[in-house]
Amino acid sequence: MASTHTQYQPASRIVVTEYFADQGKLILLTPTWDFDEFAVLGDYIVEMLSAKIIEKQTDADLHSWLIDFEGCQFLMKAEHYSECVWLEALEPKQSQQECQFLASWLQ
Repeated sequence: MASTHTQYQPASRIVVTEYFADQGKLILLTPTWDFDEFAVLGDYIVEMLSAKIIEKQTDADLHSWLIDFEGCQFLMKAEHYSECVWLEALEPKQSQQECQFLASWLQ
């Protein structure tokens, strides 16, 4: 079945710029994005990771998506003003292997 949305292709690669292993946090470098159109980039990141979206929440200047990657739950957060996107493992100690994989894969 074909996708109903236009296939998004970012102008630049998405990479990890900082990895805080003890916190299970990965800071991502992404193409420039607009708050109202973050869903397109967010969907691309989730698809790129072969993850699944569990829940989405949008606040005044922050997108927070709960995603499942290889059985581990992460919050993918995107802050509008800084254009910062990061992943946070909900259980950092139990997700060390997945975090390490993502950090090395997205370098």
